[in-house]
Amino acid sequence: MADDVAPGHVRVRLDLAYDGAEFHGWAKQAGGRRTVQGEVEDALRVVLRSAGTYELTVAGRTDAGVHARGQVAHVDLPAELWAEHHEKLPKRLAGRLPRDVRVWSVSAAPSGFNARFSAVWRRYAYRISDHPGGVDPLLRGHVLWHDWSLDVAAMNEAAQRLVGEHDFAAYCKKRDGATTIRTLQQLALERGADGLITATVRADAFCHNMVRSLIGALLFVGDGHRPPDWPRKVLDAGVRDSAVHVVRPHGLTLEEVGYPADELLAARSREARNRRTAPGAASCC
Repeated sequence: MADDVAPGHVRVRLDLAYDGAEFHGWAKQAGGRRTVQGEVEDALRVVLRSAGTYELTVAGRTDAGVHARGQVAHVDLPAELWAEHHEKLPKRLAGRLPRDVRVWSVSAAPSGFNARFSAVWRRYAYRISDHPGGVDPLLRGHVLWHDWSLDVAAMNEAAQRLVGEHDFAAYCKKRDGATTIRTLQQLALERGADGLITATVRADAFCHNMVRSLIGALLFVGDGHRPPDWPRKVLDAGVRDSAVHVVRPHGLTLEEVGYPADELLAARSREARNRRTAPGAASCC
């Protein structure tokens, strides 16, 4: 089975957060670009005092500029290294990692756990300000400014027509061999007491640019440029619409990843692999 851990190794779960502003996304890249995966793997190698490289598998490969508060990854470590270092690993990682990425917890994962394939949902938040004066300078790295007043009720009306299992090809950047069928479990917007609008987006998985494209379509509804039925018409057409803008990444944060009960982890991993047979995970969102 693909999720079997090699003899003499321990699968380790890492819960982490990062500010994506200075990263070229999660996944390691050629050319020395700074990535979250690269920083965490380098820090692991140093604190474990190991010449080897231990590759992380992540729940959701965030794009350049996207933040995470509740990211999850796993790594398979030799049992002797885990036994020697696990108690002090979080503190040592804190001392080694740059300040824009933190590993909050490190634990031995239950049997069958796979950070990517065992997940049953990922929840993102996209934050928007339509204040005529712009965004609070202290929040500018995490909130998009939209310079038109937004009707949140109209945006929610449009959003509810997109919930469910659909082919989201119209809202995804096409990748050869990758499916664009997803189950959108929640898409809802709320204006807080501070005036900020938070869009909560939860799905079993996301394809490339999906969240930011959905938000781009809903903004057109909120500011009156399109009626509430327009985003669903775009979805049903099944092709990219030039009117759907992919909004900037800095407003987007991966908030939480959901997993089933421990005894269901392996079954969920098999199910997810069967439903999506294309090699590699699409980056998000």
